Amino acid sequence: MSVPPVSPDSRLPRHVAIIMDGNGRWAKQRYLPRPAGHRAGVTSVRRTVEQCIAKGIEVLTLFAFSSENWRRPPQEVSLLMELFIASLERETRKLHENGVRLRVIGERTAFAPRLQDKIAEAEAMTAANRGLHLVIAANYGGRWDIAQASRQLAIEVAEGRLRPDEITSERLASRLVLADLPEPDLFIRTGGEQRISNFLLWQLAYTELYFTPRLWPDFDETAFGEALASFASRQRRFGYTGDQIEQITQRQVPPDPTQT
Repeated sequence: MSVPPVSPDSRLPRHVAIIMDGNGRWAKQRYLPRPAGHRAGVTSVRRTVEQCIAKGIEVLTLFAFSSENWRRPPQEVSLLMELFIASLERETRKLHENGVRLRVIGERTAFAPRLQDKIAEAEAMTAANRGLHLVIAANYGGRWDIAQASRQLAIEVAEGRLRPDEITSERLASRLVLADLPEPDLFIRTGGEQRISNFLLWQLAYTELYFTPRLWPDFDETAFGEALASFASRQRRFGYTGDQIEQITQRQVPPDPTQT
C-alpha cells in the first residue's frame, strides 16, 4: 500500500488557500464606501500572515484579484490596483524582516507597468527567504493556469521534445504555476458563499473545504483557529478507505520512547 501524498495524521495544514470574500458587504453594513472594506481587508491579511508564521504553516495563498474581477466598476478596479501598490510599498520590508517569501501568480502583463515593477521588486527582495511562502493570486484563474500549462506541453510536442502519449496528469501538474509547492491542504472562503470561483481548480482536488459566513475584514485569530480546528477533525483519505488510512497512520507514527 502506497503512502498518501500528505501524511493523514497531520493536524496542521502545510498549505492554506483563502478566498477573501466580503469586503464590500462589510463596508455596506457600516454605511461606508466599498474602498473602506478593501482597506479593512488588508488588516485581515496582515493578521492571517502573522498567524501562519506563528503556527509554522509553510504556504499561504490568497486570492486577491481574479481574472473575472476586471468586470467590476472601473473605479473599484482602479482602487484595488492602487491598494495593491500601496500594500507592496508598505508591507514588503516587514515581510522580508520576518523571513517571508512573496510570490505573485497570474497574468501580470495586464497590470500597469508601475505595478509590475513593484511586484518584481518585492519578489526579488524576498526571494532568498525561507519562512512562510506567501502567494498572492492576482489576475489569476484556475482555467488560465491549466491552459498555460497545456500550452507548454503543446509547444514541447510541436518541437518534438515530447510525444502526445507521454502527456500525463503528473506532467501537466508540473507546469502549473505552483508546481514547486505542496498542494493546498485547507481551502477557506469567507463571506458565506460556497463555491471555489475558478481558484486553483487543479490543485484543490483533494483539499479540505471550509466555508464561513464571516466577512473577510472580520476574519480574526479566533476565526482562523476555528478553520484549523475543523481541518484537524477531518480524516483525509485520498481515495483510500478509513481503515486503510488508520493502518497507514499507525505505521507512520514513531513509537514514543517514554512509553517503553
